[in-house]
Amino acid sequence: MSKKTPITVAHGDGIGPEIMPVALRILEAGGAQLDIETITIGEKVYLSGVKTGIIDSAWDSLRRTKVFYKAPITTPIGEGYQSLNVAVRKTMGLFANVRPCVAYHPFVATQFPGMDVVIVRENEEDLYAGIEYQQTVDVMQCLKLISVQGSERIIRYAFEFARTQGRKKVTCLHKANIMKMTDGLFRTIFARVATEYPDIVNDQMIIDIGTARLAASPHDFDVIVTLNLYGDIIS
Repeated sequence: MSKKTPITVAHGDGIGPEIMPVALRILEAGGAQLDIETITIGEKVYLSGVKTGIIDSAWDSLRRTKVFYKAPITTPIGEGYQSLNVAVRKTMGLFANVRPCVAYHPFVATQFPGMDVVIVRENEEDLYAGIEYQQTVDVMQCLKLISVQGSERIIRYAFEFARTQGRKKVTCLHKANIMKMTDGLFRTIFARVATEYPDIVNDQMIIDIGTARLAASPHDFDVIVTLNLYGDIIS
């Protein structure tokens, strides 16, 4: 009998407790040999007085198994505690959010039967760093942080992913026409890193144009690499 793989499972909030048992049954039916460690995170933990939404023993489980299978976690809108999803990503160094989008034609009806796109989203910087200030009574500020190191790391990840997965093109989506320093830096580093991968086609476009094209002609895209906020929205 094959050795079971330890994983950390969180049933989460909202629909989480309903969908997680079903999701686990699907994995088991598919032959996955899992040694499940269940942790409680999110709303119940916040309400118990733990401001981070996660207790130390849960962190211990994550560091030990290195596999986190979780259901949705509640994050208050406009007030209250910080996103636990963001906290986990930063703490564990989960800088790459890889989101495949594949059409399962003909089993699922779709206008785009050939769609097979992977969105590689930077996961630690940008506006999701959550650095906000109240400048005055009437003005709130949120800092957009883009670094050379963070940009190069995610862009190189996207190209390496494309190469190892046999994909042909990487597209960078940005808003460098308006945010010339932050998105401009991301775009510049993309162009530099792309020269190291002559076997992979590269292109770049402004996020609003790229999003419209993605919605209308997803077959024009293969791998997309982009900043945190844009990647969350388009995926």
